[in-house]
Amino acid sequence: MKKHLAILFISILSLNSVSAQDTFKAMFYNLLNFPLQTIPENRIDYLREILIEAQPDIFMVCELNNETGANSIITMIQSDVNSNYESAVFMLNTSDDDFGDQNDLQNLLFFDSSKFSLENQNAITTVYRDFNHYTLKLNTVDQDINPLFLEVIVGHLKSSDGSENQAIRLEMVQDLTSYLNTLPEDSHVLLGGDLNLYRSSEDAFQELINTTNVITFVDPANKIGSWHNNTNFIEVFTQSTRTTTGMGGATGGFDDRFDFILTSESMEMSSENPNPDLYFVDGSYEVFGNNSNSNCYNQAITSTDCGEDGDVSTPDYSEDIRNELFNFSDHLPVILQIEANQLFLSVPEYTTANYYEIIGTNIISNTLNLQTNNQLLTTKKLNIFNTLGQLVMTLAIDNAETHYIDVSHLSSGLYYITTPNLHVEPLKFVKVN
Repeated sequence: MKKHLAILFISILSLNSVSAQDTFKAMFYNLLNFPLQTIPENRIDYLREILIEAQPDIFMVCELNNETGANSIITMIQSDVNSNYESAVFMLNTSDDDFGDQNDLQNLLFFDSSKFSLENQNAITTVYRDFNHYTLKLNTVDQDINPLFLEVIVGHLKSSDGSENQAIRLEMVQDLTSYLNTLPEDSHVLLGGDLNLYRSSEDAFQELINTTNVITFVDPANKIGSWHNNTNFIEVFTQSTRTTTGMGGATGGFDDRFDFILTSESMEMSSENPNPDLYFVDGSYEVFGNNSNSNCYNQAITSTDCGEDGDVSTPDYSEDIRNELFNFSDHLPVILQIEANQLFLSVPEYTTANYYEIIGTNIISNTLNLQTNNQLLTTKKLNIFNTLGQLVMTLAIDNAETHYIDVSHLSSGLYYITTPNLHVEPLKFVKVN
């Protein structure tokens, strides 16, 4: 299971970086008719485990049915995931009022209020379904003299292939473009959504990346092409997690890239834009639960064919987390790490309890010797991350207090050891060849 620990890097970067920087994680998820889709029972329990594992700082959702569902999600997050979380104001979709007012699929934004303040929100009406616009202000140490704002757009385009549906998607995106043309050209814009696009040549996608627009979007995954039924794009597939009926949603197995996080060009570090205030971290785009295994094509995400592919450089999502994802939605979440050129104002305090420690030197060539306090370490798992926040190893902790861990396959560099769901100061070690 791959997990970027934004909190971890607050302390690391503040101590080790030449310039003050901080990172945060954005996540988009199609909730599949939540909470009206009631099979399986207690779906929110699966969402709880997903969010505990993913730990996003910004959580964008679509297919949220009603305010009751929104309230149950924020209550669960505050209780079990992050007590600092808040939600934007729930707003009913209005774009369909003239043709039946039947749509019960809404968007919403949840966020860590210790890192962001919600400055404004607005609905963007289209020919079919609203986009929702949220302006977040980063709670940074320099916010009074140099405030940073992130414009978050959450959307859900018309589904299904075919010329008529493609035309509706294009009209929706054109309505979005008209709205975004009112923003300053240098705005930092994040678009999370179920875009229901089968290929990048579709007019709706071309409109999003049109360089004549005031806000031009880019694909942080850098996976432009014909996604549908094309295993060359397996690592960005998000639907379907299922091949069986009776649970709602699509059942065709893993074969489509429908869910996206796109950013404005202003958030892409390049030779033309070498020092942006906010930018996505190259290589951090991930589909949570997708092991980039080509054998997963047309399979349910729970299939053994969707397990690890043996490449230590790719994500590693366990059978447990893939089961949670399977049970909650027919989509997988999409995650992107974003870096700011300022530090957040406050950082959670870490416990100094001796949960685990390295025996001997922390300069390791082959074997990491680790001692754990099993009475304190109730979560019997440790994670190892690289400096990009990518999970490279998960360690199952048995009843022994001394553990000998083979790290010979890791590349040379700095790594961090931490444990899920606890604010414990991470251990650092350096892998050498």
